[in-house]
Amino acid sequence: MKILMFNDYQLPVIACFSLFFGMIMYWVSLTISKNNLIFTLSRVIVLFSNLLFGATLLFRWIGEGYFPLSNLYESLIFLSWTISFIQLIVEQKTQSRLIGALSTPLVFFISGFSSLTLPVEMQKALPLVPSLQSNWLMMHVSMMMISYATLIVGSLFSILYLAFAYFNKEQTKVSVQSVTLNTSEPLVTNSSKDSLLQTVDIWSYRIIGLGFPFLTIGIISGAVWANEAWGSYWSWDPKETWALITWLTFATYLHSRLLKGWQGKNAAILGSVGFFVIWICYLGVNFLGKGLHSYGWVL
Repeated sequence: MKILMFNDYQLPVIACFSLFFGMIMYWVSLTISKNNLIFTLSRVIVLFSNLLFGATLLFRWIGEGYFPLSNLYESLIFLSWTISFIQLIVEQKTQSRLIGALSTPLVFFISGFSSLTLPVEMQKALPLVPSLQSNWLMMHVSMMMISYATLIVGSLFSILYLAFAYFNKEQTKVSVQSVTLNTSEPLVTNSSKDSLLQTVDIWSYRIIGLGFPFLTIGIISGAVWANEAWGSYWSWDPKETWALITWLTFATYLHSRLLKGWQGKNAAILGSVGFFVIWICYLGVNFLGKGLHSYGWVL
């Protein structure tokens, strides 16, 4: 669908190039922490890209007459839109530049892969096959994609925690080796770092806790839809199997935090593992195995 001089294939490309500059500006803003202008401009760029992703989905929805989550290209655009939206919300709550410095490169690569790498044939909106002509399409796929986006952002915080903990450990070793009679400054620095680690840990837990119910709803709705379309609630399709593995991974994460009292490094390791499990579930099986899902195989 065209609007003015652009169409729904060009808008994600514009968003991708915009995110490249946004990514650079986020990194610069980390080194110049007192300059709020660069940080503000970075957020404006992400907001602009988010609107372009949203417009792409809206134009396809209007033009094709169905919710645009029927192929890999459309799901990648939806994922880019959702991650950038979550990023903007978290930034509004925390006023932290760290989440943007992490998630903006990720959205940049996702949008670049979908818009510049996928073949044109895979980007085209095609008529829905009979099994996809169901009201469950919007319910199931949107819940799964929202859960992926939310859990990815939460897992990024876990990875960030491990990175901070590692560098903090290395710097502590240096401080111990060069300790002097005046120990007040290292103590203040360590206290500040501990506070930062705790904040990152809490946000990882909150965001993963938010994404897990979406994943649960997505899997349940997918089972109901599968029974309607194929006569079976569960077929051990590669996508279904890895969705279950993803659910078990984050269920273990939440169980460990709620009932075992895990936090900090142990929880962050589980959350970081979840990051890679999500990508295997969402994209890995698309390249490694053929399944019942419409875009579960792209080779």
